[in-house]
Amino acid sequence: MKHETILVIGANGQIGTALLPRLQTMYGFGNVIATDIRQTGHEEAIFEVLDATNVTALADIVQRHRVTQIYHLAAVLSAKGEADPLWAWNLNMQTLLNVLEIGRTFNLNKVFVPSSIAAFGEHAPKEETPQSSVLDPATVYGISKVAAENWSVYYHKRYKLDVRSLRYPGVISYQSMPGGGTTDYAVAIYHEAVQGHNFECFLAADTRLPMIYMDDALRATLELMEAPTDNITVRTSYNLAGMSFTPAELTASIQQHFPDFKVTYAPDFRQAIADSWPKSIDDSVARQDWGWKPAFDLPKMTHEMITHLNELYHVTA
Repeated sequence: MKHETILVIGANGQIGTALLPRLQTMYGFGNVIATDIRQTGHEEAIFEVLDATNVTALADIVQRHRVTQIYHLAAVLSAKGEADPLWAWNLNMQTLLNVLEIGRTFNLNKVFVPSSIAAFGEHAPKEETPQSSVLDPATVYGISKVAAENWSVYYHKRYKLDVRSLRYPGVISYQSMPGGGTTDYAVAIYHEAVQGHNFECFLAADTRLPMIYMDDALRATLELMEAPTDNITVRTSYNLAGMSFTPAELTASIQQHFPDFKVTYAPDFRQAIADSWPKSIDDSVARQDWGWKPAFDLPKMTHEMITHLNELYHVTA
């Protein structure tokens, strides 16, 4: 068992919900502290209510639990952020700066600060978007992620804080419901299909976007955090890829299991956001530095999602 104490901020979100049990297995149940703005009552973890914009409250938790690593997963996502850009910016940036300052002040061993493909914009190559590219995002979420990448580099260079990051593509999981992202259709569509409902997609049928299954996203996160410091050559954020597909291709994959499943298309404001993002990602630097390799393609992911959601909804396959 590794002798670290891990603090997860935003533990009730999509990634946090799935990451907690992995961290508990690695570090021991009592060495993983879950926090979020409110408690759901379903947490299977040591839990503290935390408003991460309150640096005093964050410092108190870090001191009391003798935290050595932080996973900072709290953020307002792309689509939700566009409804109130200044609120989204203030929340995303204040929580980030609080985490980095706490990391510096308490000399933490490591900090994880996720980024996103939302950091890319219209001038980045759409196909096989390279590790180093123009970052001119179209959303306040993307702008905050570019800023977070640059602040992470700053704290590493100036204060030697070991900040690590991944540019997540759309993350698909069964563990929690969508949380306000532009790629959320690829989660919601499975829930509707398993329940015998048809689905109206808010993106056009041919909108290709990079995606990753949660199991791969978690493994990538932990592999990055476990990699030797000397292997880490990127201090902004590593490109990460799993697969790329369109809503039409995802629908066809689901129809292999539910032949009568039907999807209609009604693109809304999220279409413009999706159109500004890459269609596929070059993650060769992550593969080279710490051996990243995805395990899930679209058919394998669809099988896993349907199997788990059948159990959730008590559907007999």
